[in-house]
Amino acid sequence: MRRTGTTRRGALTATGALAAGAVLAGCGGDSATGGRGGAVSAAAVRAERTRRATAARTGTELLARYEDVATAHPATAAGLAPLRAAVGEHVKALLEGAGKAQSLSFVRTPPGTDARSALKELAAAERRAADAHTKALLTAEPELARLLASVAAACAAHAYLLTELAKETSS
Repeated sequence: MRRTGTTRRGALTATGALAAGAVLAGCGGDSATGGRGGAVSAAAVRAERTRRATAARTGTELLARYEDVATAHPATAAGLAPLRAAVGEHVKALLEGAGKAQSLSFVRTPPGTDARSALKELAAAERRAADAHTKALLTAEPELARLLASVAAACAAHAYLLTELAKETSS
């Protein structure tokens, strides 16, 4: 008699895969209902948009600081370019769910007089941004919290890289 190709091991593997898929599907949240089986309140939507706008404002301030440092100290522009581009992508990602374009006004401060101090100030601004994003993720919805955690980690890495760049930069 000829085998059909279905073995006990194959059947158990398929059953296990189907069961795992069912469990994972049950754990996921529906973005339209906030993962709670009910409608998301208007207040929750407004709160998330506000958190996103606040985080985007923090990123926009960083972008402005990068531009100011690169303009005031052209020798640093090449080293700052990849970090500045990453901050720009963070702002874009944060603004995606912020709804209508909101005012992102802030006070600009001039960079340090020498390149080294300007880079140290920029590193400090990145650390403050990382702290702000970390604080905001504690009250954010899961999707936004993951994004804020990623952005906070990137800010911390940027702060380290800027500190190292400042050490290598002549005054």
